[in-house]
Amino acid sequence: MLHKMETKKDGVFITQRKNFNAIGTFKQETIKSTLDFAYAMSFGMSGEHRNHRSGGTHLRKNGEIFANTFQGKLSEFAVYNKLYKNFELQKPDLSTYGLGEWDDYDFVINEKKISIKSTKSFGNLLLLETKDWNELAQYIPNIGKGSSTYDIFILVRIEPYCEDILKRIKALYSNTESKEQLSSAILSLEWKYDIPGFITIEDLKYAISNKHIIKKGEMLNGKTPMDAENYYIQSGDMKEVGTLEKYLK
Repeated sequence: MLHKMETKKDGVFITQRKNFNAIGTFKQETIKSTLDFAYAMSFGMSGEHRNHRSGGTHLRKNGEIFANTFQGKLSEFAVYNKLYKNFELQKPDLSTYGLGEWDDYDFVINEKKISIKSTKSFGNLLLLETKDWNELAQYIPNIGKGSSTYDIFILVRIEPYCEDILKRIKALYSNTESKEQLSSAILSLEWKYDIPGFITIEDLKYAISNKHIIKKGEMLNGKTPMDAENYYIQSGDMKEVGTLEKYLK
């Protein structure tokens, strides 16, 4: 069963949580290749990621795009690390793309398409922008030109959080930054991950039909304003990662 968050006068509050429990660390070579990829997709201008969320008004700087790209690609490596011994998988794609181009899905295992979402180590929500999804749980931007349906959504949490590091070196809200500066800050750290759980497309359909929505401007946990309207699933409601392989067979 999926629970709704608690609504109070000062915001909406998470009620179903899972504590961060690291299940692995990333190799230095993985961190380095992911950094190179994220730099190319942001400061390096080799590829482009959109600078806003669907329904959002905040325009992201290159530092924010770098942090989001770095975090997202590391999350793909986390799932690869979890599954590659039992399934035939290719390593995450580190090719750069132009604006409007992206992979249809992160992995396909036994014809099941997988989407991976990431958050900070203390995050407890899988968030999907409402303007991107229809009532059939199809990803609207891909309808007619790619795979619009995903069978499984996996949430990955990473520690430390890239945005925090870029804030510390005053690069998060910048459009220019040297790769040397970023490498010095990022490569000196140990990067850990956990996978609090996953949901199926049926879970997402349930969340959509039952309006599990956090609205634009609402205060998450009474302190974080939402930039866009999102469907949400709380980490405590997700299926345990230990059962993931059963769903993929």
